[in-house]
Amino acid sequence: MNGTHDDGFDGDDFAEGAFSDEEWDTGLLEEELRQAAAILDPVPAGLRQIAVEAYALRDVDARIAELTFDSLVDAIPVRGETDPPRMLTFRAGEVTVDVEVTAEGLIGQLLPPGPARIDVLSGPRAHARLTADDMGRFTGDAPPAGPFALRLRTGEDLVVTEWLRA
Repeated sequence: MNGTHDDGFDGDDFAEGAFSDEEWDTGLLEEELRQAAAILDPVPAGLRQIAVEAYALRDVDARIAELTFDSLVDAIPVRGETDPPRMLTFRAGEVTVDVEVTAEGLIGQLLPPGPARIDVLSGPRAHARLTADDMGRFTGDAPPAGPFALRLRTGEDLVVTEWLRA
């Protein structure tokens, strides 16, 4: 044979290093494979529901912080303000979480003040991790998109806010 296979390609084209990293886009390949799997082998609705319920139970010992103030519902509109930040207040027992949601991200404070680790949950996607300082202040430079909740770990306490749509 002369090195040409039935597929019309020369075997030398696929030798080690034939394609450079710039020519091989693994991100595009991964996305195409995900789309193909979603079409050819979709996740059954019942299994998806079980997964969502299991995800919700992973913080079963957490205290739920209820929404006590939402500026979209409870605030009086200010004349001339075109894009006011959304102000939220959550409460779980003695813990209060004040959060301001803007186009630039999150700004918040815990009361009583103290350090904490805060996870901005957004469903099954990877979540942002924030840290509250000794005064209970925290900031995040990416606004949440879609449904979100906050999970706060203060020492031994675990508090999870209600889910809201950004």
